[in-house]
Amino acid sequence: MTEKLKVSIKNLDVHYGDKQALYNVNLNIMEKEVTSLIGPSGCGKSTLLKCINRMNDLVEICKIRGQILLDSQDINEASQDPVLLRMKVGMVFQKPNPFPKSIYDNVAFGPKLHGMTKSKEELDNVVIQSLSKSGLYEEVKDRLFEPGTSLSGGQQQRLCIARALSINPEILLMDEPCSALDPIATAKIEDLIAELKQQYTIVIVTHSMQQAARVSDRTAYMHMGELVETGLTKTIFSNPQHEKTQDYITGRIG
Repeated sequence: MTEKLKVSIKNLDVHYGDKQALYNVNLNIMEKEVTSLIGPSGCGKSTLLKCINRMNDLVEICKIRGQILLDSQDINEASQDPVLLRMKVGMVFQKPNPFPKSIYDNVAFGPKLHGMTKSKEELDNVVIQSLSKSGLYEEVKDRLFEPGTSLSGGQQQRLCIARALSINPEILLMDEPCSALDPIATAKIEDLIAELKQQYTIVIVTHSMQQAARVSDRTAYMHMGELVETGLTKTIFSNPQHEKTQDYITGRIG
């Protein structure tokens, strides 16, 4: 299969007020692959992730220089609508955050908001498909109108993934999606990521190097706001080119 470039990040600097969070980051993200961002706490992984769907627009003191190209279009150009961008680039956060609504309404929220369906039947189909894609439908099909918050932590996270998928994005950003989950729920999410990459481009921030090794095709190692090294995951873990990457992977820094 020929690789296709989905996102190209060029010379990206990010400042929060006087503090610089990212320094001259250059990274290519390939279509329908899983790219992991790894590195110590505070190294800029989540900041980089949030730049890809302009979540940092919501932070007044945030200033961004450089380019982020999605299918060769600069997402930060004035002509680009951040709402439309976030339909293309879905996000799943560290802690499951279902809306205080029913399971059904959690998933139906985005398609309703964006006027994506013309009938109740179409909306029902979107909800069922999204829950099926997130591996949750069989577990909740008899309780779709119970609160989303009544689910277990792992189920809530899969509900949030279903909610992200319901607006048919091209890219799924996941900010430590398993850090609040137990090992069994984590394994389910990891299996799900492997399935979803057939259809979606996935970027995942993870603290767990084992998880990065299990789920990702490519890995980018970040340290103190800089992208130190990027490459195929198996190469990064077996034969890193940079001493800092080696130190992190072997546990000398963390």
